[in-house]
Amino acid sequence: MSSDVFITRTASFLPHDPVSNDEIEDVLGMVGGKPSRARRLILRSNGIRSRHYALDRKTRQPSMSNAQLTAHAIRGLGDVGQVDCLSTGTSMPDQFMPNHAVMVHGELGWPRLEAVAFSGICVSGAAALKHAWLSVKSGEARRAVASGSELCSPALRGEFFEAESEHQLHALEASPQIAFEKDFLRWMLSDGAGAMLLEAEPSAPLSLRIEWIELSSAANQLPACMYLGAEKNADSSLRGWLNYSSAEWAEKSIFAVKQDVKLLNEHVIRATLNEPLAAIMTKRGLHADDIDWFLPHISSMYFAEPVANGLRAIGLPIPAERWFSNLATCGNTGSASPYIMLDELFRSGRIQRGQRLLMYVPESGRFSSGFIFLQAV
Repeated sequence: MSSDVFITRTASFLPHDPVSNDEIEDVLGMVGGKPSRARRLILRSNGIRSRHYALDRKTRQPSMSNAQLTAHAIRGLGDVGQVDCLSTGTSMPDQFMPNHAVMVHGELGWPRLEAVAFSGICVSGAAALKHAWLSVKSGEARRAVASGSELCSPALRGEFFEAESEHQLHALEASPQIAFEKDFLRWMLSDGAGAMLLEAEPSAPLSLRIEWIELSSAANQLPACMYLGAEKNADSSLRGWLNYSSAEWAEKSIFAVKQDVKLLNEHVIRATLNEPLAAIMTKRGLHADDIDWFLPHISSMYFAEPVANGLRAIGLPIPAERWFSNLATCGNTGSASPYIMLDELFRSGRIQRGQRLLMYVPESGRFSSGFIFLQAV
């Protein structure tokens, strides 16, 4: 498999008007009928100024499904011709079955094709891109479309959360990482979708040649950190939703996203950045001078400095002026974030022919990561 593959078009879709920090509770609703006392502290730490929700502002009901959200982004690619492979990634599909890809295919109404869905958390979007890349690279597909999407706002509405206690608020002031407890989700996660068209030939005026995509998992070293549909046992193993009664699903909030904050802060940089990227540097001969643009998917600006420190520690110091992120204006859109981030940069005209881009996509599920290396041609 030696054929080149190019990202020839990018697109993204962010539903409805941006929601500012002061408007969040107007859209999501308040918890217990009272404004959150932790909101400003969390937002000050994560650096997000606006985000998008696929919710009707009057009724607070979902205005579209995840599949519809994804289809909107894919249609943004324009007339792409005959597509042979549709590869999707998402953390929270509309249902367990059928899979997300076939639901998106149904929304698009395209002719028969291969439809493949990747599950997981943030890396699911990178995995979808890798499958699309390999499909075109092998000659199995002439054109492939990859996507990442998230629809989380319905689960962020006030009725699904309990009011914060006084001790949580005081702890938050002393230690920002506690913002990753239950309440952090309401002020960080948001909706959106992105898509890419992959072809065997570049397209004018600019295309991005995929040099390589590396995915890795540290699950052999570490237990689950972020999970949904399960509870964590005393030995750190997970007990899945099928082991609980339907009454317990609600009583124990089995279907709420949970995160082990202590585990996250101890291991996320080492397990998703330092160790896998150091191995890639050896394997690929990667140096800081090779990277004109660094696009990190970070869930919060709280992690920007630790990522910079991690890069320096492994001998890959990338100056801040080469970083690009739209977290502040788009929020954390999970598996869609790399797509939305690249789309904005690609359309900005700032990428010049010959420049090389490194994308870093971590997830805390069980400490997986994806690295995508591109060159503008």
